Amino acid sequence: MRAPSNRLMSAHLLRRRFLDIIGWGFSALAFLLLGSAMVWILVTIFLRGITALSLEALTHVTSGTSGGLLNAIEGTVVLAVGGLMLAVPPGLAAGIYLSMFDTGRLAPTIRFLADVLVGVPSIVIGYFGYITMVVTLGWQFSVAAGSVALAIICLPYICRTSEMAINQVPRGVRESAYALGAGDARVALSICVRMALPGILTGTLLAFAISVGETAPLLYTAGWSNYLWNGHITREPIGYLTYAIWAFITEPFSGAHALAYAAALFVTFFVLVISILSRMVIDGRKNGARRNGGWAWRGRGR
Repeated sequence: MRAPSNRLMSAHLLRRRFLDIIGWGFSALAFLLLGSAMVWILVTIFLRGITALSLEALTHVTSGTSGGLLNAIEGTVVLAVGGLMLAVPPGLAAGIYLSMFDTGRLAPTIRFLADVLVGVPSIVIGYFGYITMVVTLGWQFSVAAGSVALAIICLPYICRTSEMAINQVPRGVRESAYALGAGDARVALSICVRMALPGILTGTLLAFAISVGETAPLLYTAGWSNYLWNGHITREPIGYLTYAIWAFITEPFSGAHALAYAAALFVTFFVLVISILSRMVIDGRKNGARRNGGWAWRGRGR
């Protein structure tokens, strides 16, 4: 067999280099477009929101299309935390089961349902919550109905991220724990969950950020209130920031527009803070694991 000539090799290398340049060029262009869009959105929200921000927006409740956003800020925190409290226990339990007891037909069914649930439009979840909780159960617009709707949205994210995080724990560590006499519960909670905690926290904070920015399911379940939350779980609506954005931006009043811009700034600020906290937790855990041997964070030996 004859070796290829230098001319053919040069043409092949030139063609590969040309294709590499085109590929990297398209990648850089896509990154530039995506980054520009993100910066444009953040700058627009910041400039319009900071000019609309005032002490009244932080200390007063909404009055029609004017006033402040104290009730909406409080309601956003209450609903998001409530949804997270309802979603974390079953989501983490499902992630542990899928990672450690992946046998039979139940595990593929859970994965399929989680993937389907991620793709369900949030407004459909809101409609489901309205039919089942607001109407059938008689909860009316309430914190309970809104929190359950947010929990349904958060559940698949927590489930799958927990599964992937626990899967990174070396199998040899699990087998060593079983060899030393540890039971399933101790291996799962004291070893696997502990080592996979940064990944689990990342998925939990991601779900929390998603719940902060949801609007459609809350329109059907939480309603809206111009007052601060009175502590009732059912039969009392509650305010939230995304409603202020959705409702006030279409009003023909400059004061309503200012509240919408301020609410958008608060939502963006909450999401950024959650993202920064997640990175701080992960980096702190990573640095601590490196000081203690390194492989405990990475989930695999070297």
